[in-house]
Amino acid sequence: MSTDHMSHTSKIVGTAWGLLILNTLGSAGAKTIIPLPRSLIQMATMGALVAAFVLALAVNPRLRIRASAFVFLLTLLLVPSVISSANLESGFGALFRCARLALFVGTLWLLSRWWNGNLTFVRHHIRMYFMVLGSVAAGLVVSPGAAMPELYGGRLVGALWPLTPPQIGQYAAVIIGLTVLLLLGRRTTRGSAAVVIVPALVLLALTHTRTATLGLLIGLVLAIGSLVLTSAAARRFFAWAVLCAAVAAVAFSAALQAWFLRGQSKENFSNLTGRAKVWDALLAAPRTTSDYLFGAGLGDKSFGGLPIDNSWLAVYHEQGLTGVALVAAIIIVLGGVALLRPPSLSRACAIFLISYCAIASYTEAGLGDASPYLLHLTVAASLLATPAAATPLAAPEVPQRRIPQWARRSVVT
Repeated sequence: MSTDHMSHTSKIVGTAWGLLILNTLGSAGAKTIIPLPRSLIQMATMGALVAAFVLALAVNPRLRIRASAFVFLLTLLLVPSVISSANLESGFGALFRCARLALFVGTLWLLSRWWNGNLTFVRHHIRMYFMVLGSVAAGLVVSPGAAMPELYGGRLVGALWPLTPPQIGQYAAVIIGLTVLLLLGRRTTRGSAAVVIVPALVLLALTHTRTATLGLLIGLVLAIGSLVLTSAAARRFFAWAVLCAAVAAVAFSAALQAWFLRGQSKENFSNLTGRAKVWDALLAAPRTTSDYLFGAGLGDKSFGGLPIDNSWLAVYHEQGLTGVALVAAIIIVLGGVALLRPPSLSRACAIFLISYCAIASYTEAGLGDASPYLLHLTVAASLLATPAAATPLAAPEVPQRRIPQWARRSVVT
C-alpha cells in the first residue's frame, strides 16, 4: 500500500471520528448567541452519525474488523435496549435512540480495523475536542455575557453551540490529561503541548466543574504512576506535581475551597446539588420484573423531569440490571487488560481514560448510550489492542514451462 493511499485513508478515518464526536455533542444546553432550533441541531448531529458510518463503510468496504471484547459488549448492550424500548414505555423516541446506538456501534466495528495500539486515535481525539473548545473560547470572546450566564451561576457555557459547563469541563480535562501524557512520552513538543494545555486549563477553571477536575487529577496520578518505574520524565513530573500541589493547597486553600463549593451551602453540596434526591426517588419507584431486568427503554437520562446525572442509575433505569452488568463488564475488561499490559505510553493513556470515565460515571450519565464517554473508552480500547501481525508475502508462483512430448522421450532415452 502506497504512502499516499495510507495518508488518504488516515484522513478519512480521522474525519469519521470527528463526525462521531459531533454526534455526541448533544442538542440541549445554554442559549446561544444566534438561536439554533433544536430540530436543526438534531438533524446536524444525526446527519454526522450517518456520514461517519458511510465514510467508515467506504474506507472499509470488505468489512474487515478486529475482534474486540469492548465493542462486542456494546453490541450486547443493544439487546436490553431494544427489548425495553419495544414496549414504547418511553415513546417512539426510544426506538430512535436504539437505532442511533446501533449505527454508532456499527461505525465502531468498521473503524476497529485501525486499532493497533498506537496513538492515532489519541491525536484525533485531542484535535477534534480542541476544535470544540475553540468554539467555546470564540463564544466567550464574542459575547462574555452569553458565555457565562447567570442561569448557570456564571459558569462557562457554549455560546455558539449549546454546551453545558460539565460538557466543556469534560472535554478540557480529557485533552489536558492526554496531552500531558504525550509530553511525558516525548510524542509532542513543549510548545505544542502548551498551546493545548494552557487554554484548556483556563476553560476548565471557568466551568467550575468539580467532577472533571477530580477525574483529571486522579486519572493523571494513576496514568503517570503506571510509568514511574520505566520513565525518568514521569518520575520528575510526579515529584514536581506533588510539590506544587502541596504548596498550592497551603497558599491558596481559601480560594480553592471557594472555587470548589461554587457558592453553595454545605447542605446543597452534601446532597450533590440535588442529585441525591433524584437518585433516591428513582430507586424507590415501583418496577415490574421486566423493568428490573431490561429497564424502561432508552430516554433522555432523566427521571421525573430531572436529570439523573449518574451513569449507573441511568443505565439501571433505561436498560435494567442486564445493562448495568454489561456496562460493568466493559469497565472491568478494559481495566483488566490495561493492568496486564506492560508499561507504555499507550497503556498510560488508556488507564487515564478508563479511570476518568469511571470517576465521572458517579455524577454524569452516558455509559449506556452513544456519548463522549463511550468514545473515550473506545480510544482506550484502540490503545490496548495488540498490533496486527504482518501477513508474510507469499513467494510469486513461477509458471512451469510445458515440455514437448518429443523432448520427454529424448530425456527418457
